[in-house]
Amino acid sequence: MNVEELVRDALRETAEAQSPAGPGLADRVLAVRRRRRGRRIAAAAAATVAVVALAVAVPQLESAKDDVRPAGLLDGSGTSAHPDQSPPRELIAAGEVALAAYYTTELQERIGEHAVDLRTYWLLDPESGRYEKDTRWSFVAVSPGLRTAAVLERTLPAKRIGLLDLATGEVERWIPVRHGVGGLAYSYDGTKLLATTYDEHPDLREGTYNAKTGGIGWHEPVGRTARTGFTVLDPTQGTEDPWRGLPSDRNANFRSDLQFSRDGRLVYSKIVGSRDGMQKFYDLTGAAVAAPAEERHLRSDVGARLSPDGTLAALGLTKEVPDKSYSSIRDPRTGEEITRVRGAELIAWADDRRLIAWERSAGKEAYEPRLALVTLGSDTVQWLSGPRTQGDSVEWDWEPVFARR
Repeated sequence: MNVEELVRDALRETAEAQSPAGPGLADRVLAVRRRRRGRRIAAAAAATVAVVALAVAVPQLESAKDDVRPAGLLDGSGTSAHPDQSPPRELIAAGEVALAAYYTTELQERIGEHAVDLRTYWLLDPESGRYEKDTRWSFVAVSPGLRTAAVLERTLPAKRIGLLDLATGEVERWIPVRHGVGGLAYSYDGTKLLATTYDEHPDLREGTYNAKTGGIGWHEPVGRTARTGFTVLDPTQGTEDPWRGLPSDRNANFRSDLQFSRDGRLVYSKIVGSRDGMQKFYDLTGAAVAAPAEERHLRSDVGARLSPDGTLAALGLTKEVPDKSYSSIRDPRTGEEITRVRGAELIAWADDRRLIAWERSAGKEAYEPRLALVTLGSDTVQWLSGPRTQGDSVEWDWEPVFARR
């Protein structure tokens, strides 16, 4: 163990009891339980005494405890951009969020007229700052703090949920569930985990014979959903609340994962073809309820939703001009437009004035979106990734997974 590691450990152990609750609480609790792999204990006694004294004198440094991430990943302000990379190989981050993972999908044919779309994930290695391929998982949700990911194994619906330590790549805990799970989502503060349950593989595809080509065209089943309900779990304790069944809904997609409302008191799902925001809310008993006042004008197909301070709502595309797209920013309670911002698809808020968006590449006739950092009141963009295009490899068509850091 070198001096830097010794300092970090002493600070962590001394200050841990003083740590207040806040964003990433679940990750911090789990971190206490983790064992360090491959540690070699070698340190001078005098150095130990000095380090402990420093830790007592400077407890505010505890926020960096147990941190093996590249400098700037957790500071909540730095920007890491790689506009020459698509898919990204190295860390992409801005403000309060980072690209925690991304995935590609590939159709896997089954016997008969059915197939499934299987995902392959690349997860951020917090030590190297690079994205590493991990084929073990069919679904990944990353918690605030980017220390833990909730994962499902390849066969869906899954009968257990894994809590993966992103630093070691090992599952620290398996949580068995009573109903098969196909989708996962953390609450905004990371203290709750939402599991959407299914009675069939949620990414099932049906085949239709094409007489012109002589082949099979694959599509999502329409007019029905495989979703059966949901359950809420405490990731720090590994406990599961009672399962809540939901009635079959012809207006829900076949995969219809639920998400938490901002305060974690409700859950919502996307409604196909709806004109009133494409979202339907339920309380934690499974009863349908009205949308909360600050979320009733949001759309479930716009990932950014509310700004961190809750005063602004990200809505959909409103205007396109050559080489540029603009999306609407509205008052979340009244729905009144406040301004427009660059971006064809608003994915996540970096802070209260900046967002991460898919935006079209300049000078391209075809729509080739790139991850971009956009700012309210400015027409300029900072490119974060290279263009996402459908090339010879399926890896070119990738989907980002952002998490608060």
